[in-house]
Amino acid sequence: MSPIDTSPLIDRLAFARQVKAASDSELLALMRSPRRASIVNDIVADLPAVFLADRAGDLDAVVHWKVTGRPDGGTDTLELVITRGTLTVSQQPTRTPRLTLTLGPADFLKMVTGNANPKLLFLRGRMKARGDLGLTARFPSLFGTPRP
Repeated sequence: MSPIDTSPLIDRLAFARQVKAASDSELLALMRSPRRASIVNDIVADLPAVFLADRAGDLDAVVHWKVTGRPDGGTDTLELVITRGTLTVSQQPTRTPRLTLTLGPADFLKMVTGNANPKLLFLRGRMKARGDLGLTARFPSLFGTPRP
């Protein structure tokens, strides 16, 4: 049984606490299971709710998050479009990104739940960035993640 039995859409803080309590191997197993698609879908659906529009200001940017480690060996690519204080998210990227962030599935879950510091992930080489590195430093502050 998975250590995570809730969704960020149902209870964001409970989901974050379950991610915090899970080991890296448990998170990896979860993200290699058939539940990966629903978890990624729920995270995508929840991102606009945790987006801090006031911090975005006049930022106009397209960011791609590439989450590696899919069961088929592929990568999930999430496209985040920030325009005039609004955020739209899609799992079907169509635009050229200003920034591309690539990280593993366990680190992705930890980052979106506030259980990992994105700057430390980057500094430790666990998250790769390509493109506007100045935006890399600013990007995490655009989201209000739970504090489990």
